[in-house]
Amino acid sequence: MKFISSSIDNLQNVTQSKKKNRSTSRFELRTLLETSRMLIESRKTGFVLNNLLFIVMGKLSVPQGCILMYNPDRKEHTVSRIKGETNVKEGDAVELTWDLSELAGNVIDPDQAGGEAPHLFSDSSSGLYFVLRTRQHHLGYLYLGKKEEGLPLDQDEIEFVESLCIISSVAIDNSQMFSKMQEINRKLDQRVYELNTLFDLSRDFNMMVDRKKIANTFKFALLGQLLIRRFLFLFEIEGEPVLLESSGLDSLPDEEIRSGIFDFALGVMSLEEKHYESCPWLKENEITALITLELEGEKAAVVGIGERANREPYTRDDFNFLQSLGNLALLSIQRTLFLEQRISNERFEEELNIAKTIQQGLYPDPVPPIPTLDLAAINVPSYQVGGDYFDILQTPDTNYIMAIADVTGKGMPAALLMANLQSMLHILLPVDITLADATGRINNLIYDNTPDDKFITFCWAKYFPETRNLRYINAGHNPPVVLRNGSNELETLQKGGLILGVMESITPYEETTIQLETGDIVLFYTDGVTETFNAGDEEFGEERLGRILIENRDQPSRQLIRTIIDRILEFSNGKLSDDMTMILFKVE
Repeated sequence: MKFISSSIDNLQNVTQSKKKNRSTSRFELRTLLETSRMLIESRKTGFVLNNLLFIVMGKLSVPQGCILMYNPDRKEHTVSRIKGETNVKEGDAVELTWDLSELAGNVIDPDQAGGEAPHLFSDSSSGLYFVLRTRQHHLGYLYLGKKEEGLPLDQDEIEFVESLCIISSVAIDNSQMFSKMQEINRKLDQRVYELNTLFDLSRDFNMMVDRKKIANTFKFALLGQLLIRRFLFLFEIEGEPVLLESSGLDSLPDEEIRSGIFDFALGVMSLEEKHYESCPWLKENEITALITLELEGEKAAVVGIGERANREPYTRDDFNFLQSLGNLALLSIQRTLFLEQRISNERFEEELNIAKTIQQGLYPDPVPPIPTLDLAAINVPSYQVGGDYFDILQTPDTNYIMAIADVTGKGMPAALLMANLQSMLHILLPVDITLADATGRINNLIYDNTPDDKFITFCWAKYFPETRNLRYINAGHNPPVVLRNGSNELETLQKGGLILGVMESITPYEETTIQLETGDIVLFYTDGVTETFNAGDEEFGEERLGRILIENRDQPSRQLIRTIIDRILEFSNGKLSDDMTMILFKVE
């Protein structure tokens, strides 16, 4: 009877144990299913990690637990979640000495894995590490210490935790992927926003023609987009770096500092102590980075920036955006320079046209005839407006004045000075005065009323038709040449005095009279005739001019002067660097 009673008791205990195991298994399965649904639906890694740790520790009554997450970039494990009396804190790096690839299974007992396990908690009792991973990625570990009674986890509990880790690993991987997608979307949104900003600013820049306004818009774009408070924008204009815009600086850089910054800036530079030693001004004004902007491969501008207002570090994308924005501003500023140059060129062209009009209006048209002379005169303008001048006038005593001059410089100043000279000649013409006295007065007027760098080479002569005498004064001009009838030797008319306007008249100018005979040829000319160059940089010169006169002496004056011009144009391949002016006559 005792045996039967004992057997009945054992059978009842076994039956109760099976019922309890079935109940526990159903509970664990229900826990896994509910946890699985909750974790898989979550898109937040922190939520998954918190629930994994709390569910396991609460279900198994484990007082010490920790989750170590793996960072593939740094190739290290860090404490992500931890509960209990710990030796470490969240965020600490933990070194694991075993090689996961050499271990079988998803549960690691440090005592059997080899190596030294990290001391995560205050007591030295060891626990188990459950691997968190998917097929593609190692995610980390769940560490569980012993239960409250000091007992290790039994096999059923280990299998339960393993199952929960598998489910959680999928949830962690999904949440990380979702976070990465969110981050990518945020970056894409930021790039789209930046592109829209660049598009809007490009449109605004294209409507601006003021460099300061472009630079100011660039500055406020940086302040708004990147929260930059300290800023400088150097732009090279005619070889010198100019500070176009700045913000938040304690002092403005002088020319030496600007040149130094411009010289050593290269690409995108985060400044270090060696840079600050080279230019202390950058450190004093808390400039932390320099960005170089280029045009056609050449450094054209440098942007210096300080820290953000929120103290966040600059990323590569931030620098890319800054460079893109800077290049837009750079192109717009360059466009304003081109526009200014174009306006300047147009003004210069307009000035040339006005000066040419003034110059042409000073020449006698038509050239008045002079008794006993076969007379021709011409001015051949070059592209540049020179200061050439000639005039032929009849005096009150029925004689004739012939004058030729060349004003230093070109353009409007030379044309105006030439007009003044003509006015002086016309004013003095009716006055009963010698050539020498008239030349002295003209010299003093020019000296007193023109800058030191302006003067006039001048030669004029008075011709007396009845006697065929020629009285002349040469004030530093190219000496006119005289080819006598029947001779192949050239005479030059050099006597006179100083160039007009160099200094006040101290000694009178010297008048000289020569007697002309039938067939004699006289040529007045400016330096554009003899100082024309060919492709080999060879000067036309007086010798070639003299040969042309000798070889073509039988030609009429108009034809002879045309022959001279044709030979010069042939010599220079049609290119003139200065005006050519000539007065040529033959005595009849």
